[in-house]
Amino acid sequence: MPKVAVGGTFQYLHDGHARLIEKAFEIAGSGKVHIGLTSDEMLQKSHNVDNYENRRARLLEYIKKMGVPEEKYEVTRLNDPCGPTLEEDFDYIIVSPETYPVALKINRIREKKGKKPLEIAYVEYVMAEDGIPISSTRIAKGEIDRHGRLKKEA
Repeated sequence: MPKVAVGGTFQYLHDGHARLIEKAFEIAGSGKVHIGLTSDEMLQKSHNVDNYENRRARLLEYIKKMGVPEEKYEVTRLNDPCGPTLEEDFDYIIVSPETYPVALKINRIREKKGKKPLEIAYVEYVMAEDGIPISSTRIAKGEIDRHGRLKKEA
């Protein structure tokens, strides 16, 4: 039963986040997905981000709407980019182009500790209508909505 890690801030739960989360559950199959949610202390964003509890509530609601049973996942607080992946045994880590370098770092540290490297599942950015990746920053600026539809002329 695969143990899968995925992490993020998950501010607006846009289509890019959806693809990451769906991929995590697809790979986990009968296993379990461990979702690391960025703590308020770790945030370094150029736009305002809701507090941890609000983001966690929206994330749990989203997963519930996906129809995933509660025993198939857990959400934990991420206080650093690596979270529990350096100590606990995981089989896979799901990453976007933005988080891919973190997965490589995690695997280097794991190997130094004598642990097996994680299988990295790379999920490409989801593009907005204008061909630029959907991001929470762009949503916060009012450029696009959660699905990448343009809201105003750039």
